[in-house]
Amino acid sequence: MKSRRTRAAASALFGLLAFALMFAGIASAQSNAPSAGSANGAAPWDQRVNPAAVQADVWFDNYKFRDGEALARLKLHYATLGTPHRNAQGAVDNAVLVLHWTGADSRTLLSPTYTKALFDPGRPLDANRYYLIFPDNVGHGQSSKPSDGLKAKFPNYDYGDIVDLQHKLVTETLGIGHLHAILGMSMGGMNAWQWAEMYPDMMDGVLPVVSLPITVSGRNLLWRRMVIDAIRSDPDWKNGDYTQTPRGWIDGFRVLRMMIDSAPALQQEIPDGAAADRFLATARFQAEHVDPNDILYSLKSSFSYDPQPALPRIKAKVFALNFSDDEFNPDSLQVLERLVPTLQRGRYAVQRGTSSSPGHFTMTRPDLWAQHVGGFLQWLGDTPSQAGSSAAR
Repeated sequence: MKSRRTRAAASALFGLLAFALMFAGIASAQSNAPSAGSANGAAPWDQRVNPAAVQADVWFDNYKFRDGEALARLKLHYATLGTPHRNAQGAVDNAVLVLHWTGADSRTLLSPTYTKALFDPGRPLDANRYYLIFPDNVGHGQSSKPSDGLKAKFPNYDYGDIVDLQHKLVTETLGIGHLHAILGMSMGGMNAWQWAEMYPDMMDGVLPVVSLPITVSGRNLLWRRMVIDAIRSDPDWKNGDYTQTPRGWIDGFRVLRMMIDSAPALQQEIPDGAAADRFLATARFQAEHVDPNDILYSLKSSFSYDPQPALPRIKAKVFALNFSDDEFNPDSLQVLERLVPTLQRGRYAVQRGTSSSPGHFTMTRPDLWAQHVGGFLQWLGDTPSQAGSSAAR
């Protein structure tokens, strides 16, 4: 019993810390959070600076968003790993765009957790072989965002604007006309679907992880609306000019935290009232270290996402990966099973969850699904790496 409780506690700590990073700009919540270790004694999200990554900023003056609103000077931060390779025609042919999820940024994806599973020598996206590009999306990380000072006066943006800026970064700033692949998780996966539709000739393949090619609806829409309504209806919200964290955001965060994990994992992680108290206390601490304006903007930016009508436009190879215990994108809806076979070149896999896998947040454990990345790259014609491959349906 003690061993099982220990494993459950370790799993809970991992899930809580991973979730904190999703919505916390990473560094601030991590540096102040109560100490938490993984089962092997190391923090699962070690935020040591990756010395091999090149950090850079690009600025766009008087940038106009799709709804007509403008930002006098928009900053887009990005990082790169690896070296661009040019073919006989002088074009870069090894570029891979790696896209983060809501509330994360390039630092999350350049952490040792991702580097060891995906980017180290011999891994599927070996940085000695590929030129990896990691943008901080608008509203996130070190790019322009509401919490920089404009708060609720920040221009509204949606997923289309996010992809527009990613495209400007790739084509104008980096001068790359064709991507070998796009790998995106959650929001990043949704952006990958959009890329394949908006620029059907610009990439060889896309790998969307924990995302569906349908409009945000059902449970996925409800939790977003509930959190937004909880923030906006709180008297402490003050139209975005709050001086302390609104209680509505804290309550909304707790609901969101419960939703993000799988039911079997929560059953193990919270066996009694004391564990529930710890869960709620940690969730409150994490919520107090997230800027509600930033999360409000990032959540509502998803409402115009609807890739399904344009799926016939996709020409690139698409390998969609989901997890059977993902509560945000339930496999019971059979969306991938129904829509991926209609693509010109589509494959999918639904990896079976376990009693301890963190549901939607299995995306934060790339060691559990790196073999699918290897299989995807082999499908694109790349030589197999030490990471192996998987059989996609």
